Amino acid sequence: MKAVVTGGAGFIGTHLVHALIDSGYEVHVLDNLSTGSAAGLDPRAEFHQVDIRSVEAGEIVKRERPDVVFHLAAQADVQYSIRQPFQDADVNIMGTIRMLDACRETGSKLVFSSTAGVYGELQKERIEEEDPTVPISGYGQSKLGAENYIRLFHRLYNADYTILRYSNVYGPGQGVKGEGGVVALFMDRLMKGESLQIHGDGEQTRDFIYVKDVVQANIAAARKTCQSTVHVSTGRTSTINGLASYLLGLHGGGLEPAHTPAKMGDIRHSCLDNTKAARLLGWEPAYSFETGLKQTYDSWLNHVG
Repeated sequence: MKAVVTGGAGFIGTHLVHALIDSGYEVHVLDNLSTGSAAGLDPRAEFHQVDIRSVEAGEIVKRERPDVVFHLAAQADVQYSIRQPFQDADVNIMGTIRMLDACRETGSKLVFSSTAGVYGELQKERIEEEDPTVPISGYGQSKLGAENYIRLFHRLYNADYTILRYSNVYGPGQGVKGEGGVVALFMDRLMKGESLQIHGDGEQTRDFIYVKDVVQANIAAARKTCQSTVHVSTGRTSTINGLASYLLGLHGGGLEPAHTPAKMGDIRHSCLDNTKAARLLGWEPAYSFETGLKQTYDSWLNHVG
C-alpha cells in the first residue's frame, strides 16, 4: 500500500506517517515546512518540500499513484484566518482542490482532516454530523468550503473520500500555534515557569482527543469504503479551567492561572458525538483524557530535559 500525507511534517502528520510506515505503507510526505519541521520526519518516508497549491504537488500525486491521500496540510490558526481571510481560503480551499484533481486522475482515496470549527456556536450538548454548519471564523468557513468541494468531486467524478471532523486534538509534539493548541500553550508556559493564561472565564468547554487516537481514525478511514463525514472525538467535554487545574496538579510548583479577555472567533462550547465513527469505521478512542495528558506532559518534560 502507498500513501501520500500532505502536512506530514506537522503535528498530526508526523504521528500519522510513523504509524503508517509501521503498518507497512510506503509513504510520501508533501509539506512546505511553513509550520512543520523536517527534523521530526520519519526517515523511512520520502519527503517532498512542496506547497499543496502548486502544480508540482499535484504532479507528485499523479506520478506516485497512491492508494490513499491523507490531506492534513492546512492553515489552521483561527486568529490568522480572521486577519488574513484571502490567504486562509487560498491554502485550505485551493490546496484541497489541487489534491482532489490529482486523486480524480489516479483514483486515489482522499481522507480529509476537517474540524469542529465548521459548526460555529451551535447550541447543542453533543453535535452530530447532520447538524447545521455556521462557522464563526475564516478557518471554519474555509474548511467547510473544502469539504463541499470534496462532496462535489464525489458527485461529479465518483471520487472516493472520507471527511474526518476533529474535535480539539492534543498530544506530544504539538506546537503552540494553531487550532486546538491550548494544551500545548499550557505545557509551554508550565515548562517556562509562567502562569497559565486563560482567555475569558475559563468555563468554555472542549472535547479533547489524543493524537494517537486521531491517527488510528485516519488509518481506519483509509481501509473502509465510507464516503461520508465522520467525527473523530471522545464525545466528552472538559472546561479550560479543569484542564488548567489538572495540569497544575501534575506539575506542582505553586503556579496560578491568569485570566485574559476572550478571543474573537473562539467557540464557547464544543462536543462531537462519535457514534457514527464507531458504526462506519469501527473506530473509538482508546486513550482517556488523563492518560493522554500525562503522556503529553511527560513528553514535554523529556524535551526540556
